[in-house]
Amino acid sequence: MGAGAVAAADRATRRRHRRRKRDGKRQYVLVHPAAGTVSVAIIVIVEDQPDNLKLLTTLLTIKGHQVVGLPNGDRLTDVLRTHQPTPDLVLLDIQLPGRDGYALLEELKGLPERSWKVVALTAHALPEDRTRASAAGFDGYITKPVDVRTFPAEVARYLGG
Repeated sequence: MGAGAVAAADRATRRRHRRRKRDGKRQYVLVHPAAGTVSVAIIVIVEDQPDNLKLLTTLLTIKGHQVVGLPNGDRLTDVLRTHQPTPDLVLLDIQLPGRDGYALLEELKGLPERSWKVVALTAHALPEDRTRASAAGFDGYITKPVDVRTFPAEVARYLGG
């Protein structure tokens, strides 16, 4: 994917961002679907690479989803507990600074009334990586870099669509 695709995604994303600030730091980004579309699902993306987060967010908002983007897992449980309506899906990067995706998944398993699916989002693409993610309890597995042509359909599959 060329730099032009990221730049176009960045411009589109910037127009729809609504930042929630606390103590001057961005806590999470809520991106609303394009005007005139119906929100299909609420998806939380935990991705520490800003360009990847912007691209994934743009690809999903174009399809009508509402996206909450988190640069790390520090506020993930808070968002899942308090966001209304409750998110439908969490796309969780495995290789995060601090607590990795596996540690965060264990934390999520302890939350009451878990109604969302958690899908691993990772550059680790070997069969044993997929097996480890499945054994850990992930509901699905998407490898990075994502194919912009097929990514929305992969997500829809995990949403049951």
